[in-house]
Amino acid sequence: MAMTTVERSAGSANPLDVLEQVVAGESWPFERIGEDELNIAVSGRWCEYRLSFTWAGDLEALLLACSLEMKVPRAKRREVHTLLALVNERMWLGHFDLWSEDGVVLFRHGLMLQGGIAPTTAQCEGLIKLGVEACERFYPAFQYLIWGGKAPEDAMAAALFDCAGEA
Repeated sequence: MAMTTVERSAGSANPLDVLEQVVAGESWPFERIGEDELNIAVSGRWCEYRLSFTWAGDLEALLLACSLEMKVPRAKRREVHTLLALVNERMWLGHFDLWSEDGVVLFRHGLMLQGGIAPTTAQCEGLIKLGVEACERFYPAFQYLIWGGKAPEDAMAAALFDCAGEA
């Protein structure tokens, strides 16, 4: 079988190299940590999101973790888990987690690249967009619950409320 332009042969470019080119083109701050990790910062409406991409060679997957700029107090973690279930029901791709060690809420998703396939520029752009848009959409729900004292269901309803037009 002939190799297509989206495939890579053994020993060719790391999938993070393609991602790094996309990030550099957007002039986002980034840090490459070794061969298998790339961290970037993207400013959103609510906060600055930290996106961490990891190339898991054994899985042949590019993994994304996008953390929200908040820590969940231990007293609120049970309610946050309920909210996570409500949020994740609405997700088509990826999911939100609560990192138990430090109480950070993050969005996670993986892009399978099995068989030596390299990600396209469009796939890398889409992966970044997916993470940032998911965080932007649900950040208010976590804020309403953690700092606004709302119940998980009320926080979710408030975050999903869409205004028509502008004031």
